[in-house]
Amino acid sequence: MSASITTLQQLLFDLAGVLPADTAPLFAMTRQRKLEANETYIREGDTERRLAFIEQGIMRAYIIKHNGDEATLFLRWEKQFIASHDTIIHRKPSRFIYRALEPVSLMEIDYDVLEEVLKTHPEYEPLRNFFLMRMLSESLNIMEAFVTLSPEERYRNLLTERFDLVNRVPDKYIASMLGITPVSLSRIRKRMLDKGKG
Repeated sequence: MSASITTLQQLLFDLAGVLPADTAPLFAMTRQRKLEANETYIREGDTERRLAFIEQGIMRAYIIKHNGDEATLFLRWEKQFIASHDTIIHRKPSRFIYRALEPVSLMEIDYDVLEEVLKTHPEYEPLRNFFLMRMLSESLNIMEAFVTLSPEERYRNLLTERFDLVNRVPDKYIASMLGITPVSLSRIRKRMLDKGKG
């Protein structure tokens, strides 16, 4: 059994209470997927209901606005799940583009297949609830952060969660995710540096 499967089994147990021994049939339905840097995983308009666990690499979800600008919705990295909220929750074509920012290794499952398996394996129902609640929670967290926190506070939270991302993700994508310009991000960094010296 690969280290990635063992890691994911432990994660599912910790977060959803599913025992590692119970996940064997589930992992039999998963497939490995490799993406090159800048390769698109889910395109705008795609309807496939993919659910993936990121083993290695960083993914970016974004939308291209009417004026041609790109707006980053979120970043996902190692030991996180990635899926289109539109296709999984709403059963509609994806409005966003999901792309690898660097070489990415995924463990992927077809969500429609998972739902079919649930009909004969009701013990997996906590997993579906976990995935849906996680996606809903992530969406709410993004929305609440924009309402309750300043861009600097959102940036500090990102640094606390994954400090190494600032060296792996271009500034323009981090700034877009924070809802600011790269110039504003530079100012935030300068203020933080000045405070650190004070």
